[in-house]
Order: sequence, then structure tokens, then C-alpha cells
Amino acid sequence: MTECCAVLDLRQYTLLPGQRDALVDLFDEAFVEGQEVEGMHICGQFRDLDDPDRFVWLRGFTDLEARAKALNGFYYGPVWKARGGEANATMLDSDNALLLKPIELGPGFPALDAPRPPIGATEVPGSVVAGAVYHRRTVDDGFVEFFTDQLAPALAGTGAVLTATFETLDAENNFPALPLRDETVFVWLATFPSDSAYAEHRRLLAGSRVWQTKLLPELTCRSTTAPQLLRLRPTARSQFR
Repeated sequence: MTECCAVLDLRQYTLLPGQRDALVDLFDEAFVEGQEVEGMHICGQFRDLDDPDRFVWLRGFTDLEARAKALNGFYYGPVWKARGGEANATMLDSDNALLLKPIELGPGFPALDAPRPPIGATEVPGSVVAGAVYHRRTVDDGFVEFFTDQLAPALAGTGAVLTATFETLDAENNFPALPLRDETVFVWLATFPSDSAYAEHRRLLAGSRVWQTKLLPELTCRSTTAPQLLRLRPTARSQFR
């Protein structure tokens, strides 16, 4: 899987009120193939279920050199020139972006040739892609081992189908026209077949003595601030669902 996603951007856009559906429609129509033709992999795009004005998406690259080439090709190319103004008109902030590298990509993470509904598809999946962004102190803090050995089994035991884990790629931003957040993070993503399955997962975590008295306090100690919890609905054309 790293042949398409050794480098990833996790991007979260804050939109003008009521503009998310317009951006989703534009993105699914013009910006999926429009970016992939330049050498990117649009892994997934989502509505944030806890913020009606947030759009979240992931794109992958084979390496940093490919990232610079692909972003230059797209943002100075014909598709963005023709449609970029429409996208920018929906946004309040597009600078919430993280540069990541994969730790593990499970079988549920979309490959380049994963099925994607055609342009014009409107049926939105009922699944939930959920996860968290944990804010760390350093890259050598043992967080990856803590997650793998302790947090991941607890999450899986409450119904989370872990799909991918990532951490910060410590590298200079090679496309400075798009700013990146300067921080060290760990990110996990998991899938749930329905809203009720996700709600049951949260209920089980809340009732877990191990999670509440051991894992959550240690997680708090290892983090510099409260995590960002993600609860996302794939768009009609998202491969990641």
C-alpha cells in the first residue's frame, strides 16, 4: 500500500455556514480525478458528523518528491484554474492540514484500484469512519508502542475495525502555498457499519473500567492537549467507507 501512500495529507476545512454540500458536490465532480491525473491518490472525503461546516479529506503520494510535483501540477493546472474559485468561495479556513506517514494500513484502507462510485453518484454510505488525532510531545515518546500494545486491543474489543494508523512526517513542507500544522501527532482511523455501531462502541468505552481508570489517564499524560475525536460520514464517491 505504501506505493500510493507513503506520504499523506490529512486536511480539514472550515466552511462558510451552509456551504458544505456545495463543496462536496464540486469535489466529487471535479477534484477527485482532477487530482489523481496528476499522480495523487484521493483516499477518502468526508462530512464531519459533529460539525456541519467541516469537510475532511485524505490524499496520498508515493513520496515527498511526488507530492511536490503533483501539487504543483494540480494547483497551477487547468482544473483548479477553472473551478478553484468555486471551492475557495465555500471556505473560511483551509490551513488545518497535517503531513503524515503511515504506521500501518489495514486491508480496509483503499488501494489505488479500490471501487469508486461514478461521477454523479448520490447515495451516501451509512457507515462511519471514526478516529482521533492525538497531540504528542516528541516523535520518540513511545506513543506508537503504547497505542499498539494497549489502546488498539481496547478499541478493537469495543467494535472498532482499525483501518489505519499514522504519525507526523517530520519533513519540510515542499508545497508552501498550502500551509501545514507544525506539531507532532498520532492518528488512528477505524470503520463502523452504522451510527448505532459507533454509538455502541462509545458506550462500551465509557463503561470500561480499564479504559476509564488506566488507559484514558495514561493517554492524557502522554498528550499535550485534548485529542480531536473524528466521526465522519463518507461522501457518495469516497473510496474510504
